[in-house]
Amino acid sequence: MAAKICTLDFCYENSLVKIVANRNCPEIKLAGLTIGPFDEGNEYEVYFWVAKELTNSGMVHFREDDVLDATKLFKVQWKEGVQIPGQISELPDDFYPKLRRYLATIKEEISKQPEKINEYEKTKHLAKDIVNSRLKKIVSLSAGPSQTDQVLKKLTSEEKILYEQLVKLISRWKTNILENEGDK
Repeated sequence: MAAKICTLDFCYENSLVKIVANRNCPEIKLAGLTIGPFDEGNEYEVYFWVAKELTNSGMVHFREDDVLDATKLFKVQWKEGVQIPGQISELPDDFYPKLRRYLATIKEEISKQPEKINEYEKTKHLAKDIVNSRLKKIVSLSAGPSQTDQVLKKLTSEEKILYEQLVKLISRWKTNILENEGDK
Protein backbone atom coordinates (compact mmCIF):
# COMPACT_ATOMS: atom_id res chain seq x y z
CA MET A 1 0.00 0.00 0.00
CA ALA A 2 2.86 2.41 0.83
CA ALA A 3 4.32 1.88 -2.65
CA LYS A 4 1.00 2.83 -4.24
CA ILE A 5 0.81 6.00 -2.18
CA CYS A 6 4.41 6.84 -3.14
CA THR A 7 3.44 6.36 -6.78
CA LEU A 8 0.48 8.72 -6.33
CA ASP A 9 2.79 11.25 -4.69
CA PHE A 10 5.23 10.95 -7.60
CA CYS A 11 2.33 11.58 -9.99
CA TYR A 12 1.37 14.67 -8.01
CA GLU A 13 4.95 15.99 -8.16
CA ASN A 14 4.75 15.63 -11.95
CA SER A 15 1.24 17.05 -12.40
CA LEU A 16 0.59 20.45 -13.90
CA VAL A 17 -0.21 23.30 -11.49
CA LYS A 18 -0.97 26.97 -11.99
CA ILE A 19 1.45 29.64 -10.87
CA VAL A 20 1.58 33.43 -11.07
CA ALA A 21 4.81 35.22 -12.01
CA ASN A 22 6.12 37.63 -9.35
CA ARG A 23 8.39 39.34 -11.87
CA ASN A 24 9.48 39.17 -15.48
CA CYS A 25 11.80 36.23 -16.07
CA PRO A 26 13.57 35.03 -19.19
CA GLU A 27 13.19 31.54 -20.60
CA ILE A 28 14.97 28.83 -18.62
CA LYS A 29 16.28 25.73 -20.38
CA LEU A 30 16.89 22.52 -18.49
CA ALA A 31 17.81 19.12 -19.90
CA GLY A 32 14.98 18.66 -22.38
CA LEU A 33 12.64 21.11 -20.62
CA THR A 34 12.01 24.76 -21.37
CA ILE A 35 10.32 26.94 -18.75
CA GLY A 36 9.08 30.48 -19.32
CA PRO A 37 9.54 33.22 -20.21
CA PHE A 38 7.30 34.73 -17.51
CA ASP A 39 5.66 38.12 -17.44
CA GLU A 40 4.89 39.59 -14.01
CA GLY A 41 1.30 39.00 -12.88
CA ASN A 42 0.49 36.47 -15.58
CA GLU A 43 -0.62 32.93 -14.82
CA TYR A 44 1.21 29.88 -16.16
CA GLU A 45 0.97 26.12 -15.92
CA VAL A 46 4.07 24.10 -15.02
CA TYR A 47 4.92 20.83 -13.30
CA PHE A 48 4.54 20.93 -9.53
CA TRP A 49 8.22 20.17 -8.91
CA VAL A 50 9.18 23.07 -11.19
CA ALA A 51 6.67 25.37 -9.49
CA LYS A 52 8.10 24.46 -6.09
CA GLU A 53 11.64 25.41 -7.20
CA LEU A 54 10.48 28.63 -8.86
CA THR A 55 8.51 29.52 -5.71
CA ASN A 56 11.54 28.87 -3.50
CA SER A 57 13.54 31.27 -5.67
CA GLY A 58 10.83 33.92 -5.39
CA MET A 59 10.14 34.04 -9.13
CA VAL A 60 6.53 32.84 -8.87
CA HIS A 61 3.84 31.93 -6.35
CA PHE A 62 1.06 29.37 -6.36
CA ARG A 63 -2.45 30.63 -6.98
CA GLU A 64 -4.28 31.19 -3.69
CA ASP A 65 -7.11 28.89 -4.81
CA ASP A 66 -4.67 26.02 -5.24
CA VAL A 67 -2.88 26.30 -1.88
CA LEU A 68 -4.10 24.41 1.17
CA ASP A 69 -4.32 26.48 4.35
CA ALA A 70 -5.88 26.32 7.82
CA THR A 71 -9.15 27.91 6.64
CA LYS A 72 -9.59 25.30 3.92
CA LEU A 73 -8.78 22.52 6.40
CA PHE A 74 -11.43 23.84 8.81
CA LYS A 75 -13.96 23.80 5.96
CA VAL A 76 -13.11 20.17 5.18
CA GLN A 77 -13.42 19.24 8.86
CA TRP A 78 -16.76 21.04 9.14
CA LYS A 79 -18.07 19.41 5.96
CA GLU A 80 -17.09 15.96 7.27
CA GLY A 81 -18.80 16.66 10.58
CA VAL A 82 -22.15 17.68 9.08
CA GLN A 83 -22.48 14.60 6.87
CA ILE A 84 -25.22 12.21 7.90
CA PRO A 85 -23.90 8.87 9.20
CA GLY A 86 -22.70 6.66 6.37
CA GLN A 87 -22.13 9.61 4.03
CA ILE A 88 -18.72 10.88 2.96
CA SER A 89 -18.03 14.25 1.38
CA GLU A 90 -16.03 14.64 -1.80
CA LEU A 91 -12.44 15.82 -1.53
CA PRO A 92 -10.24 16.96 -4.39
CA ASP A 93 -8.05 14.09 -5.55
CA ASP A 94 -4.92 16.05 -4.65
CA PHE A 95 -6.04 16.73 -1.06
CA TYR A 96 -3.57 14.38 0.68
CA PRO A 97 -0.48 15.41 -1.33
CA LYS A 98 -1.33 19.06 -0.60
CA LEU A 99 -1.94 18.24 3.08
CA ARG A 100 1.44 16.51 3.42
CA ARG A 101 3.20 19.45 1.80
CA TYR A 102 1.31 22.01 3.89
CA LEU A 103 2.31 20.23 7.10
CA ALA A 104 5.93 19.94 5.90
CA THR A 105 6.04 23.64 5.05
CA ILE A 106 4.84 24.69 8.48
CA LYS A 107 7.29 22.27 10.13
CA GLU A 108 10.18 23.75 8.11
CA GLU A 109 9.16 27.28 9.15
CA ILE A 110 9.48 26.36 12.85
CA SER A 111 13.30 26.57 12.71
CA LYS A 112 13.08 30.19 11.50
CA GLN A 113 9.95 31.12 13.47
CA PRO A 114 9.60 29.05 16.66
CA GLU A 115 6.13 30.51 17.30
CA LYS A 116 4.91 28.43 14.33
CA ILE A 117 5.00 25.35 16.58
CA ASN A 118 1.47 26.17 17.80
CA GLU A 119 0.20 26.52 14.23
CA TYR A 120 1.87 23.24 13.31
CA GLU A 121 0.34 21.39 16.29
CA LYS A 122 -3.14 22.79 15.58
CA THR A 123 -2.86 21.95 11.89
CA LYS A 124 -1.60 18.44 12.61
CA HIS A 125 -4.48 17.89 15.06
CA LEU A 126 -6.97 19.17 12.48
CA ALA A 127 -5.46 16.91 9.80
CA LYS A 128 -5.64 13.86 12.11
CA ASP A 129 -9.26 14.67 12.89
CA ILE A 130 -10.13 14.78 9.18
CA VAL A 131 -8.20 11.56 8.46
CA ASN A 132 -9.81 9.72 11.40
CA SER A 133 -13.29 10.87 10.43
CA ARG A 134 -12.84 9.73 6.84
CA LEU A 135 -11.16 6.50 7.95
CA LYS A 136 -14.20 5.54 10.06
CA LYS A 137 -16.47 6.19 7.10
CA ILE A 138 -14.27 4.20 4.70
CA VAL A 139 -14.18 1.24 7.10
CA SER A 140 -17.97 1.39 7.37
CA LEU A 141 -18.37 1.60 3.57
CA SER A 142 -15.94 -1.32 3.14
CA ALA A 143 -17.87 -3.56 5.52
CA GLY A 144 -21.23 -2.93 3.87
CA PRO A 145 -22.63 -3.92 0.50
CA SER A 146 -20.77 -2.95 -2.68
CA GLN A 147 -20.73 0.79 -3.13
CA THR A 148 -21.98 2.66 -6.18
CA ASP A 149 -19.66 4.64 -8.44
CA GLN A 150 -21.38 7.76 -7.10
CA VAL A 151 -20.07 7.00 -3.59
CA LEU A 152 -16.65 5.80 -4.73
CA LYS A 153 -16.00 8.94 -6.79
CA LYS A 154 -16.03 10.91 -3.52
CA LEU A 155 -12.93 9.03 -2.36
CA THR A 156 -9.46 10.26 -3.19
CA SER A 157 -7.04 7.88 -4.89
CA GLU A 158 -5.35 7.12 -1.55
CA GLU A 159 -8.72 6.36 0.01
CA LYS A 160 -9.72 4.10 -2.89
CA ILE A 161 -6.56 2.04 -2.30
CA LEU A 162 -7.52 1.65 1.36
CA TYR A 163 -11.16 0.92 0.50
CA GLU A 164 -10.21 -1.84 -1.97
CA GLN A 165 -7.80 -3.44 0.51
CA LEU A 166 -10.41 -3.35 3.28
CA VAL A 167 -13.12 -4.85 1.05
CA LYS A 168 -10.83 -7.80 0.26
CA LEU A 169 -9.77 -8.26 3.88
CA ILE A 170 -13.31 -8.03 5.27
CA SER A 171 -14.67 -10.35 2.59
CA ARG A 172 -12.02 -13.00 3.39
CA TRP A 173 -12.69 -12.62 7.10
CA LYS A 174 -16.47 -13.02 6.63
CA THR A 175 -15.90 -16.08 4.47
CA ASN A 176 -13.64 -17.66 7.07
CA ILE A 177 -16.07 -16.90 9.88
CA LEU A 178 -19.29 -17.93 8.13
CA GLU A 179 -18.33 -20.69 5.70
CA ASN A 180 -15.58 -22.71 7.35
CA GLU A 181 -17.92 -24.57 9.69
CA GLY A 182 -15.39 -25.95 12.09
CA ASP A 183 -13.08 -27.30 9.36
CA LYS A 184 -9.84 -28.35 10.91
